[in-house]
Amino acid sequence: MSSLYFRFNRFLERHLPTGLYTRSLIIVIAPIVLLQTIMAGIILERHWDNVTKVLGRSLAREIGLITDLYDRSDKSEAAIQEIEFVANKRLRLGLEITRDGVLPPPIDRTLYSLVDDKMTEYLERETGRPFWINSSAQDSQVEIQVEVEKGLIFHIRTDEDRAYAANTATLLMAMLLSSLVLLLIAVVFLRKQIAPIVELAKAAKGFGMGREVADFRPRGATEVREAGLAFVDMKSRIARHVEQRTAMLAGVSHDLRTILTRFKLELAFLGDGPKIKPLKEDVEEMQRMLEAYMAFVRGDGGEMTEAVNLAQMFSSVASAVARGKSHVALDVQDVDVSIKPNAFRRLISNLLGNAVRYADNVRVKGGVENRLLTILVDDDGPGIPVENREDAFRPFVRLDNARNLDETGTGLGLAIALDIAHAHGGEIKLDESPAGGLRAVVQIPV
Repeated sequence: MSSLYFRFNRFLERHLPTGLYTRSLIIVIAPIVLLQTIMAGIILERHWDNVTKVLGRSLAREIGLITDLYDRSDKSEAAIQEIEFVANKRLRLGLEITRDGVLPPPIDRTLYSLVDDKMTEYLERETGRPFWINSSAQDSQVEIQVEVEKGLIFHIRTDEDRAYAANTATLLMAMLLSSLVLLLIAVVFLRKQIAPIVELAKAAKGFGMGREVADFRPRGATEVREAGLAFVDMKSRIARHVEQRTAMLAGVSHDLRTILTRFKLELAFLGDGPKIKPLKEDVEEMQRMLEAYMAFVRGDGGEMTEAVNLAQMFSSVASAVARGKSHVALDVQDVDVSIKPNAFRRLISNLLGNAVRYADNVRVKGGVENRLLTILVDDDGPGIPVENREDAFRPFVRLDNARNLDETGTGLGLAIALDIAHAHGGEIKLDESPAGGLRAVVQIPV
């Protein structure tokens, strides 16, 4: 039983739409369509069939009555006129009597075959004479011809509602129109109920990509409004945390830089002796490490997104990073993308710097397709084993081949790049490059 339930759920997951609005529409529409289908079947089976039986039997009996009146009469002209009077004035059958006539050939029964079948059964029982039926005559009438005796034809033209339930189509159409109106009302109200959820999802996605969502206002049903308020509260707490962390880092950075500046001044007064040079190099290394630590903790630094030309940014970063160490080939689309310029520049610089440091040739390919910015950085360096690629993104982790190190040797290059990619709502993955080294794949929605 559980296996069947699991398979049914898997079937629904594969074939149902993924959107909440479309799924909700199916939940609303499916029961209405099913109910209307059942009701239409009941109407056709019970109402149309039963009413047609009653009407068809009644019409056949009235026709049988006038044929009996003819049989019991003296068949004179006065008797025939009396029969016409009874048929037309009392029974409203639209009778015309034709002498020296013959029955028309049978017509093709397609649309009204059920009506013809029932009328054929009833007329055979009530009249016992040859007859001809056309249940789809013009002007919404039923035409019946009965050969009372050789050459004498009773030609009857009467309204179709005398023979079968002619208003069934109207009833079904009324049901269909009412269902469409109800569905339209349901769609309008459902859209208004789903809209706040969609807005909340867009706000959460935008916030996750580092975009400003100050115009978001919780609305909708109680539960949706509560979720929106919780999101706003979470957003405020995260913003306060980032602000406090940035202020703290600014203070720490200022204090440490002040001390390092004093070190540099004191070392400058000591000259450039063989014992002083290693001290100066250590101070410079401490300066670079401090900047790397600040960059890692700062992340995107609360920077706002703006439109930046992708090709120009890559050209600028590549020329600054390569500096003749390696050959960097660029194949980047000349398009504008909405990103955080400084943070994204740091991401590119770290990836290219890591590739340039350990490879002779680096190839960069980037572009936007289906609102997804994809960047491929390939090199012909030593690469990183598959089992170590996930560890390469961990802060301060130094691999054997040091492919995750930035220029300061802190082991934060890829960690900073990944943090910036996450701040844009994207991801970075490592793979084997066609050039034989490492491939870094950056994907960011724009």
